[in-house]
Amino acid sequence: MIFIRKLIQTLFFLNLILLSSCTNSNVKNVKPNIIVFLVDDMGWQDTSVPFHKEVSTFNKRYHTPAMEKLASEGKMFTQAYACSVCSPTRVSFLTGMNAAKHRVTNWTLKKNQSPDAPQDILDLPQWNVNGISPLPENDNTIYATPLPQLLNNAGYFTIHCGKAHFGAIGTPGENPLNLGFDINIAGHAAGAPGSYYSEKHFGNNPKNPDSPWGVPGLEKYYDKHIYLNEALTLEAISAMDSSLKAKKPFFLYMAHYAVHSPIQEDPRFFDKYVKDSLNIIEARYASMVESMDKSLGDLMLYLDKNNLTDNTIILFMSDNGGLSAVARGGTPHTHNKPLSSGKGSAHEGGIREPMIVKWPGTVKPGTRNSNYLIIEDFFPSILEMAGIQDYQTVQHIDGISFVPLLNDTGKPGPDRKLFWHFPNYWGPVGPGIGASSSIRKGDWKLIYYHADRHFELFNLGIDIGESNNLAENNPDKLKELATDLGNYLRDSKAQMPSYKNTKKPVPYPDKVLQL
Repeated sequence: MIFIRKLIQTLFFLNLILLSSCTNSNVKNVKPNIIVFLVDDMGWQDTSVPFHKEVSTFNKRYHTPAMEKLASEGKMFTQAYACSVCSPTRVSFLTGMNAAKHRVTNWTLKKNQSPDAPQDILDLPQWNVNGISPLPENDNTIYATPLPQLLNNAGYFTIHCGKAHFGAIGTPGENPLNLGFDINIAGHAAGAPGSYYSEKHFGNNPKNPDSPWGVPGLEKYYDKHIYLNEALTLEAISAMDSSLKAKKPFFLYMAHYAVHSPIQEDPRFFDKYVKDSLNIIEARYASMVESMDKSLGDLMLYLDKNNLTDNTIILFMSDNGGLSAVARGGTPHTHNKPLSSGKGSAHEGGIREPMIVKWPGTVKPGTRNSNYLIIEDFFPSILEMAGIQDYQTVQHIDGISFVPLLNDTGKPGPDRKLFWHFPNYWGPVGPGIGASSSIRKGDWKLIYYHADRHFELFNLGIDIGESNNLAENNPDKLKELATDLGNYLRDSKAQMPSYKNTKKPVPYPDKVLQL
């Protein structure tokens, strides 16, 4: 009897060990859920989370408790870069390519039409005005294998929610469903909402049916007194529920239209900012920021309630810098100081973004990283996070995985170079705005302006505000970076504008120094 009892106990404990082993093995094989939370036009200082050395007066203006929580549980990146306007950033994210190579160098909307502002000196190149295409032989598009398609192929339930702005009206890239997403919520060709208000049907006006700005697919929220950010969040949560029912890991691309214009307050948060003595437009904008943050908090709460937090990676990023007072030429609503300028500018205010990554069990909570990275790096990084190693793309991947920065196993070499190419005219005027090409190498940054062929050279390590142009006093560094930039543009077959008066193309930056 004693022998039988001991035998039963032994079998019981062996069974527990076997079950534990199987459970641990299964956990290791479970793919993580991934949320990319992309904000539109959010400046580096438009948050209560300080991305500079100290808390600024602008950080004190905003209430973003969800971002604070995400930063306390993840890693902040203080030198994360995107392009200076939206579509180039989004296409780089989808393709892993630098804008000089994918040639979607400005924002897209109408098929075969460029939104470039008229100007007197340059004829601008015929860039890929129609955006991305998953199919070959589409005019004025970049043919590429999109990131969501690779995730979908690997078993992910892929969700697009919010702003798409990947391709022009009437092209394959207009619809996220053509790019590997299982679900598309409210994404189309336009890059801004006609309205944030359900009472205005989110910009859909039957009296103006040809307007491209109406947000599609949210009819059930019409006249429900619900702000656009809230409607998108509810739809994203519903889509994640569908993923759970399908028993698949999800990839949620949560791309808010906020905080892009029109600057329309979220009534839930507006009054507090008026009481803080902000002017009306600043108060409206601050309420939009907090509304965006509320969405982030609601998604994190959903993860907690469904026991998904420990197996979900969250990546927070903005697509370009804040729309600054200098760039707008009007009443300010956002400020990027100490960075110079804003959206559309090659200066730091146009391209340096707030970025946070939370990866439970991999990223040490409450940490910061000062290594620089750029938007095309998200492509290989997310695939590595998902454990996808053997994949093929029709395009060459320019991005470099930043996973070693997350798990503290390595960092980019000291001579890594970042490049920006914008042979376009966005419209407003201000520091760093205009057709240009740029390079960052270490602390040094060079901007080459196409129209008048002049250079700006900054040492960001001591001059984050880009107030002191060192080009004349540092000819050796100027030559070094101009050569690196020129070689990259040549190797990339980057499109250059031409001069109206001579019809000759703008020379590469290193050639200018030889003239």
